[in-house]
Amino acid sequence: MYEVTRHHAGDKQKLGLQPRVHETASVIESVLGSWVDIGRGSSIYLSMIGDYSYTAGDAQIVYTDVGKFCSIASYVRLNPGNHPTWRVSQHHFSYRKKDYGFDSQDDEGFFEWRKEHRVTIGHDVWIGHNATVMPGVKVGTGAVIGAGAIVTKDVDPYAIVVGVPAKPLRPRFPKEVADKLLDIAWWDWPREMLEERFDDFLHLEPFLEKYAR
Repeated sequence: MYEVTRHHAGDKQKLGLQPRVHETASVIESVLGSWVDIGRGSSIYLSMIGDYSYTAGDAQIVYTDVGKFCSIASYVRLNPGNHPTWRVSQHHFSYRKKDYGFDSQDDEGFFEWRKEHRVTIGHDVWIGHNATVMPGVKVGTGAVIGAGAIVTKDVDPYAIVVGVPAKPLRPRFPKEVADKLLDIAWWDWPREMLEERFDDFLHLEPFLEKYAR
């Protein structure tokens, strides 16, 4: 994994060990893996993005751990801002006290609470256009989040969820197939093994016959 403070990249830069970040994207105090591609206008803050994962345009990712080989479409929001609904007022002024002249210090306890409610995205997850994953949610490996979905609850591995709030539509594969894929854990294979076995990824049944225990 590579720590990135700010990296400008032209559109013609090839993917490789060094993550590619579009010149209009923002990456702050985050860790990006190899072969990662951060698209135009995306914002990554205090997050980790695993190898081979990418964002399309204008994704916003905050306090989130993203696995490997994840596909994150345009306008996705992972871990949107939380407000203190239990207080008399849930407005910024109650915790961004310096900005509004109420104190010389902000409410650090509130921001720590936000950091503790991280989003976790497994490996090989596809998150569709304009979907939102709410604070504290865990999305299992191989899952699909439909376009426009708002995910408020944990998502099982290899489940397809859609809607507002998101609900299971169907599994991607039968449970026995999903279990075999989880056991194989191909996302942890080194690069040379991925290259050697690349053609096997195109057909599910031969892949399972060859690599499942």
